[in-house]
Amino acid sequence: MALLSPSVSSLLNEVRTAGEIVEGLSPTAAAAKEPYWDRIADAFSLDKRNLNLNSGWTSPSPRLVTEAYRRYRRLEDATAYTMWQTLAPQAETIRAGLAELFGCDAGEIAITRNASESLQILLFGIDLRPGDELIATTQDYPRMLTALRQRELREGPKLKLVKIPLGPRSPSEIVEAIESAITPKTRLILISHEIYCTGQIMPVREICRMARGRGIEVVVDGAHSFAQLDFKRDDLECDLFGSSLHKWMYAPKGAGLLYVKKEKIPSVWALMASEDKNRHDIRKFEEIGTHSSATRLSIGEALLFHEAVGAKRKEERLRFLTTYWMDRLRGVDRITFNTPQDPKLYCAIGNFSIEGVDPVKVTDYLMSRHRIIAAPIVHGDFSGVRITPNIFTRLSDLDRFADAIHSYLRNGGGP
Repeated sequence: MALLSPSVSSLLNEVRTAGEIVEGLSPTAAAAKEPYWDRIADAFSLDKRNLNLNSGWTSPSPRLVTEAYRRYRRLEDATAYTMWQTLAPQAETIRAGLAELFGCDAGEIAITRNASESLQILLFGIDLRPGDELIATTQDYPRMLTALRQRELREGPKLKLVKIPLGPRSPSEIVEAIESAITPKTRLILISHEIYCTGQIMPVREICRMARGRGIEVVVDGAHSFAQLDFKRDDLECDLFGSSLHKWMYAPKGAGLLYVKKEKIPSVWALMASEDKNRHDIRKFEEIGTHSSATRLSIGEALLFHEAVGAKRKEERLRFLTTYWMDRLRGVDRITFNTPQDPKLYCAIGNFSIEGVDPVKVTDYLMSRHRIIAAPIVHGDFSGVRITPNIFTRLSDLDRFADAIHSYLRNGGGP
């Protein structure tokens, strides 16, 4: 990482010192230690006018990341030489840091602008022929399905969408649904590690194992899972993975990660043309022309913040918050959950429906009457309200949200 400025060092030290409050506690016990999480919340500069329960879209960065970003922007505005000869090479330390966190070789990590770019590199970069079959689920992210449909229109492969249950009896039910769609023509499977609209954590490892035995490529959409869940590449056994870093890693907007297993790099085409001499180099996927080094370098401070909080501690806190607000609404007349109720199958993302009510009406009510930001999900399989708290969310914030929903129902909230 680049040398930290005194202000960033001071802010990082505050986060590390706060850890003394939960020293010796298990991540699960630490998840409920409010004095500690109050200190973590104070590390962010938040808009006090609104309660943000839509971290699933993007997240604010902690102050130490914002301060680092401003410093890097000032440095790169000095001269083009500073930008390209001094700052740009420092991105290699960021690559190494991301690789360590993901549990892979640095030569397998590309730094991109978001999950969409990472995943489209993969979805457009794998060779396909007319008649090949592609499998995705109806709950995969719409932009990714659009990419596959474009390939279908341009080149002739066939996209098959699998409907998975909202409340599976077990992860094997999802694996079986995917497996039942496979034919000898299947060449590629797109699977979300954590579904964006419900928070369902998917059995990625089992799907990768099943597909590998059949010679099928699997592209893993980790837009939400990376830095929200505590895992390594070997836990997934995947070869191709893409994520955003401005969601749960809290990097500046426009930062993403792409993982391609080393032996797969030559066979995946770059989204923007790269010279053939770069065929085996992960950096061929970073050929986007002029770009800011500030965003990339600030990922380093985001990594330091993530490590100071602790990956498993962070995951357990996020799961604790989701369980907390769902418990406040559990058993309430007309409310159902579109998120699995087994805590092993969800973390920071939850989704609920009010019988007979358009979710857009609910989110409009929450914002207009209570200044609470939530996301309406209108999907072909279901409709509901997505709630995504974050480590800066306090229990009083979730009480405020739950009280607003109870008030809505008491006052005859309907379609």
